[in-house]
Parts: sequence; C-alpha cells; structure tokens
Amino acid sequence: METYSHWTGIKPEDRGASAAIGNFDGVHRGHQAVLDIARAYATDKACKLGVVTFDPHPREFFAPDAPPFRLMNPEAKSNRLAKLGVDVLYQLPFDQVMVGFTPEDFARTVICEGLGLRHVVVGEDFCFGKGRQGTAQDLVTFGAEMGFDVTLVPLLNTGDSAISSTAIRTALGAGRPQDAADMLGHLHRIEGEVLHGDKRGRDLGFPTANMAISGMHPPRFGVYAVKVDVLTGPHKGSYHGAASVGVRPMFGVNTPNCETYLFDFKGDLYGEHISVALVEFLRPEVKFDSIEALITQMNADCDKARDILNG
Repeated sequence: METYSHWTGIKPEDRGASAAIGNFDGVHRGHQAVLDIARAYATDKACKLGVVTFDPHPREFFAPDAPPFRLMNPEAKSNRLAKLGVDVLYQLPFDQVMVGFTPEDFARTVICEGLGLRHVVVGEDFCFGKGRQGTAQDLVTFGAEMGFDVTLVPLLNTGDSAISSTAIRTALGAGRPQDAADMLGHLHRIEGEVLHGDKRGRDLGFPTANMAISGMHPPRFGVYAVKVDVLTGPHKGSYHGAASVGVRPMFGVNTPNCETYLFDFKGDLYGEHISVALVEFLRPEVKFDSIEALITQMNADCDKARDILNG
C-alpha cells in the first residue's frame, strides 16, 4: 500500500483513484461498507482503491486536552486498511491550512487538483470545510462541477443502534470486546512498539511485552485473553497470550499501558512492533495482599485464557 502524508506530490499512477473519505477510527463495519462501494467502483473502472483520512484526528486538533478517544493509532489504521486491500492511503495533515479551507476549497484543492480523485465515497452524515459547513450533498454538487463522481452511503445499523466509533468505545470501556468486535468486523487491537519497562513480569515468571496506550481510548482496565501478531523481527508470527491493560495497582501509581505475556514464547521483542487483539475480558485490575497471591491469580488467568483461545 502506497501512503502519502499530503495532497501534493502524488505520483501520476496514484491519481484517479476511487477513494473513501473519513476518519476511519477503528475501521469498523460502517467504514468497511463505505470502502466496499469505493472498491466496486475501482474494480469496474480499473482504477486504484484509496482512502482519504486525517492526522491528527480533527477532535484532537480542536480539543487537544480532551480525554483520549482514538480507537487506533495511525500505524494500526494503516495496517488494517492494507489488510482490506487498499492500494493508496492519503493520510492528510489536519492543520491550520486544512481548517481554513472552505468546502469548495477542499473539493477543488484537495480532492480535484491535489489527489486527482475520480470517485469519492462518504457517509451521508459527512461534513467538511471550514466550520463543517459543507454537507455530503454539497460534495455531490462540487463533484458534478469539478469532474469527480460522488456516492453517499447511509449509516449501517446493528440491532437497534447505529454502528459508530462512539458505540465501540462504550463497549470496550465496559469490558465487552466481543460486542466491539461485532461492530468492528474484527477484534479490537492495540498496536505499537515493544518498550522497556520495569521488568517486574520477568521477576514474577511472566515476562511481558509492554506497549504504551497514551493517546488511545483505553479499554476497561483488567486482564484479557488475547491473540498476538508479532509484526517485525525474527519472531514474526501469531501467538496466544494474556494481557493486562491498566495502571498496575500492586506497584504504586503508574501510567496506563498494555503488558502482554505470550504463551510458550522465548525471545527478545524489544523494539519490535506487535499487534494485540482483545478476545475476552477475564477480570478487572486488583491490588492483591501479596506477591504470592498475584502470581497464583496470574497462573489462573493464563489457564483460563488458554482454555478460551484453544476452545
């Protein structure tokens, strides 16, 4: 997958794509429905399939001190879109220049002249341009004037409610990763580089791969059965494990992170990138009376996770 970080400098072969536009936080089933329409057009017209998204997320730009809400970091989003067969990712900067574009400016400067898109697909609630003044219907009008096709997609529902990043955050915050997965169309994943930590897990007999979750909406703190993909390095592959997400209350006040114990694994993962998929919530974080009690519970957690993952 080819990736661009601006609407200028696009290679000629990456212009003329059929692209879905949006933030794609989580790349949930609603996003995938939008992407499937762009894919069908790309297949019919023999052009590339693209996605136009933004970094930072507009909410982060306008409210930088608000609590973290993102379901995915840019790395995880890129990996998921590549798995879905996207040919070109236009990950555009959401900055003062972008904020200042009128709806017509965005359509002409970014979509038409910059990216040279042939076709764009957006949800029917799509807004764009300065002050979110542009509507999805406005985009249809601009497309007719400027020479690109536009398809509008209604919101996708599951049961009695619309699929949305907000609903997925609610499910994850409640410790319901399977409900989140039903809306996502895939297991929710925490991805990133394995960092050096305090190495307490190793001392306890459970060496863990530690990842930061800063800037991300945290799932419910606790222990999860997980599936792990090691994405880089000599140990690339898929593994089962148990992960603890939270602040490690046994050891004072700590920054939230994700610590993952890979079953039947021996090796060094420091500096490598891994993807941890939350399969099932096992229990909340607890401050135990002793290290011995903690180790006993960790053994029980791992046994339960193995049963779930091997079931």
